[in-house]
Amino acid sequence: MISSRPTLPVAAPEPVYSMPLPPTDEESGRGGISPAQVIAILRAYRWHAVVCVLALIFLTAIVIKLVPKVYVATATLIINYDNKDALAGRDFPAGETNTFVPTQIELIMSRVILRPVVQRLKLNTNPQYTHGFAGPPNAVMEVVTKSLHDSLQVQQGIGSQLLYISASAKYPELAAEIANAVADEYLKQERQRTNQPAGERAERYSKQLAELREKAVAAQDRLTEFRQQNGLTDVEGDRADVEGAALADLQSKLEAAQNQRRDLESRQLSVTADSDSTTVASLRSKLQGQQSEMAQLRATLGPKHPKVVELSSQMESTRRSLADEVQSLSANNSVQLARARDLEAKYRTALDTERPRLLERRGLQDQSAKLVLELQSAQATYKRALDGYDQIVFASAGNYTDVTLVSRADPPVKAEKPNKVKLFLVGCMASLGLGMAGPFAYELFLNRRLRCRDDLERHFGIPVLAQLDPIPS
Repeated sequence: MISSRPTLPVAAPEPVYSMPLPPTDEESGRGGISPAQVIAILRAYRWHAVVCVLALIFLTAIVIKLVPKVYVATATLIINYDNKDALAGRDFPAGETNTFVPTQIELIMSRVILRPVVQRLKLNTNPQYTHGFAGPPNAVMEVVTKSLHDSLQVQQGIGSQLLYISASAKYPELAAEIANAVADEYLKQERQRTNQPAGERAERYSKQLAELREKAVAAQDRLTEFRQQNGLTDVEGDRADVEGAALADLQSKLEAAQNQRRDLESRQLSVTADSDSTTVASLRSKLQGQQSEMAQLRATLGPKHPKVVELSSQMESTRRSLADEVQSLSANNSVQLARARDLEAKYRTALDTERPRLLERRGLQDQSAKLVLELQSAQATYKRALDGYDQIVFASAGNYTDVTLVSRADPPVKAEKPNKVKLFLVGCMASLGLGMAGPFAYELFLNRRLRCRDDLERHFGIPVLAQLDPIPS
């Protein structure tokens, strides 16, 4: 074998004889590759390895130089979900505050936010996001939205309520525009979701208020028209009391007339049967005395006696006077009875006429009271709604928001990635490894040579008796 030391050949040490090893191939050789073999292979291919390492380092430098820079711009938001909506009384139930921030992060990365950003920045015409795709507008929009989604990153601050929206792009201005556009679109939609229900409620409240006002006006118009048609006034309650009292007075007068008529009828009967008048009584008593005297005279005197004839004439005169007196009393009583009956008939007619009229008036008053009650109810409802209208309008214009912009994204000064220095160092280490591994691969698999005594002893089991140094040229 050839040695690097320029000396004369020397005798090898006394060999130690042993049983020769069985022939084997390199893969099954004993002990693998020894350090002497490694050094021999590296020495044989040292210039090739140096050239390979330098070439790989040069190629790595060119590739790293050609790698495009990626700029990252970040917009910062803060979560304010403790704000209360005075109109809706919005409170977060226990346990839902922990899901609010993840929900907002997922919402920012959704198509609902990204599609308007694509249309606003016209990213569907940017080759960086279309990747050369040509197709229907909807398909292009889907591809661009997917690319924009991949270039975004939304993170929550550690133990805080901050949200960081980071956008990556080849140009710093574009990265800042994307981050700001995403933040603006999210804030816009979030503000709409927060305030739109209050605005809708205020609009519905205004419509309901107008309807209540129309109902109150309609109730007032119906009451006015009803009163005008029926001649009712605002003092119908007092008038009803007066009319009721008049009807009660007619009823009492009718009862008095009926009692008087009954009394006169009883008197008429008593006059016809047995009158209790003073004149009639005196005439009757006089007639009875004359009849007693006549009986005595007839007992002693004859019928032609002058005293009997005179007494008979007096008795006849008394009878005619009694009959005239009874007839006079009966006629007078009949006249009074007729007058009492006429008065009773008049009271009855007046009562029969006044009662339906009063009942009709009471019906109109009841309808008027119903209309008044409807009017009062409509006015009270309208007044309560009108008292709360200012608060509703003020709350609907409150511009509540759960998320606030802390800082907008500024164009970054330097690229975030790649870190070319680190990549170059990694490339140099990889180039050195490949440059040193190449000669071993070529030596072991393509062009195996005997380069030191270990090649004979370890792989072929041939003892080496002497090793010669290189012969000078």
